[in-house]
Amino acid sequence: MEITRTGTKASVKGPADWFSGAVRIDPLFDPNNTRRAAAATVTFEPGARTAWHTHPLGQTIIITSGLGWVQREGGPVEEVHPGDIVWFEADEKHWHGASATVGMSHIAIQESLDGKVVDWLEQVTEEQYSFNR
Repeated sequence: MEITRTGTKASVKGPADWFSGAVRIDPLFDPNNTRRAAAATVTFEPGARTAWHTHPLGQTIIITSGLGWVQREGGPVEEVHPGDIVWFEADEKHWHGASATVGMSHIAIQESLDGKVVDWLEQVTEEQYSFNR
């Protein structure tokens, strides 16, 4: 058994290469010898979002607060609310983040394949993001 105490992992600012806008990442756990999954709580200020990206073994996000938007490549932008759970298939190109006017937090869970949990791609353009403004 392992207990990770609250506050033992420092919050970090979401890197500009991976995110647009103000984003905070609070790591929860990392892969280890017997666990392939990693998780973090990610908090997006209004208008903030990820870049397009994929995960080699997929990703689950659990919306915990606020109002968010998610999109997979070729699909519509979907609105998500606290309690919603979103599953992105392995290698499915997608992005997620806050709405334009309300922030959003989610828990992101993804598994590691050969030491990698994500492949970051290009930024989401303003045109792609502002679909309904």
